[in-house]
Amino acid sequence: MLVLRNINKTFHVKNGMVKALQDVSLSLSGGEFLVIRGPSGCGKTTLLLVAGCLLKPGGGQVLLNGMDPYNLDMDHVNRLRSETIGFVFQQFHLIPYLSARDNISSPALASGNPVMPGRVDELIRHFGLEERAGHLPHQLSTGERQRTALARALYNDPGIILADEPTGNLDEENAEILYKYLRQFAADGGSVLLVSHDRRACDYGTRVIGMSQGRLQRSTGSYVGAGSG
Repeated sequence: MLVLRNINKTFHVKNGMVKALQDVSLSLSGGEFLVIRGPSGCGKTTLLLVAGCLLKPGGGQVLLNGMDPYNLDMDHVNRLRSETIGFVFQQFHLIPYLSARDNISSPALASGNPVMPGRVDELIRHFGLEERAGHLPHQLSTGERQRTALARALYNDPGIILADEPTGNLDEENAEILYKYLRQFAADGGSVLLVSHDRRACDYGTRVIGMSQGRLQRSTGSYVGAGSG
């Protein structure tokens, strides 16, 4: 579903250049939960933005369902991204003046498509938000906010979830809940690409790749440790 070939990305800064990505290649298929783990500043978020059709690489090729999004016009890129990819971020990025219910359906509002109430209700039930659906983000716990954000990411029934440090603001219990939701999404045939410095993420991935200074390191299998229960 997602292929990156020899991706490079360089940023020009005041004192020179930063090579954020250096010849990065990977593939992500249905049923995979790929964890890319590395320290802050190693290029993880840049990689996720390139994979998510949000940041054009300086070199290399991205293929999403066989198409290079960076060769498409903006309307086609936006449509491909919204139909294929759901995003989950550390800071949730919920719209503060919308209820949890309306945040979940916000992808429809943003695209001008009619809201599907049945889909919203399904997601609210799935993530245990029935009692909180009418609440604003500041009235939700951090775990509820992240579950709302994940429900929003799933609203359009994407094949891929891209997650950037999604447990960075969560306690251990809520982090485990989120990881299990993502693992189930992959088990049901979806694809997850998660970048994090959190060691616990490795317990849930079907594959783990280290990252350092813009380069990918070795790949290993997972499903070991506490997260495998």
